[in-house]
Amino acid sequence: MASLAGKTLFITGASRGIGLAIGLRAARDGANIVVAAKSNVANPKLPGTIHTAAAAIEAEGGQALAVQCDIREEEQVQSAVAQAVERFGGIDILVNNASAIWLRGTLDTPMKRFDLMAQVNARGTFLCSQACLPQLLQSANPHILTLAPPPNLNPAWWAPHTGYTLAKMGMSFVTLGLAAEFRERGVAVNALWPRTVIATDAINMIPGVEARRCRRPEILADAAHAILATPSRELTGRFIIDETFLRERGVTDFSHYAVDPDAELLPDLFLD
Repeated sequence: MASLAGKTLFITGASRGIGLAIGLRAARDGANIVVAAKSNVANPKLPGTIHTAAAAIEAEGGQALAVQCDIREEEQVQSAVAQAVERFGGIDILVNNASAIWLRGTLDTPMKRFDLMAQVNARGTFLCSQACLPQLLQSANPHILTLAPPPNLNPAWWAPHTGYTLAKMGMSFVTLGLAAEFRERGVAVNALWPRTVIATDAINMIPGVEARRCRRPEILADAAHAILATPSRELTGRFIIDETFLRERGVTDFSHYAVDPDAELLPDLFLD
């Protein structure tokens, strides 16, 4: 499999969970990881900070730059990109991982929550892509990878939590547009989504989910690695499901990704 050695990845929300797992996988190749996230100090409710993530990445063999960054703030994003370029000389890959979730109906969704999801998910994905693209366009193999589902207009996914679905699908539609806009310029723009629920802190927001019925973030990290190591002109504009893509690449055993190999896995949201 191709390597990400020497590549620079700008990963939002990389202090924990899926973002950190993607960073750790790339670090094992010897990649440079920009850990762009809000968590600067330890929080007993949410373990992991940009500093602990950077230390873990360097322990795996990568180079890390910890940058406190709220992707709702344009100046902070521009500053984070500038710091990445100063440290590593450019950016080859953007991973739009940061996301906000609130799985409630319309009458139980405060506008503060609605605005947070809209600003982090769709707007944040657009802003980070816009800020990184001048650097990506100079890269030999540029990729934007966004953690977003295939676009889905099935009302069953909208009725229970319209605010969250709108914000998450916003990330999907940004992916759709950027892929078409930058295809001829050689920038791969794809989305990645899990077939099953992934055991991260976000499952605390999903009623009735047991961690034992989930997969570990490493399945998304391996799928992301396979995508990002592919020549950018050969893979763009796709809404990729982790298990399906890994099967395309020859993986047949998925048992080690399960928290409990004997438990029945829960399908993730937005997949009919």
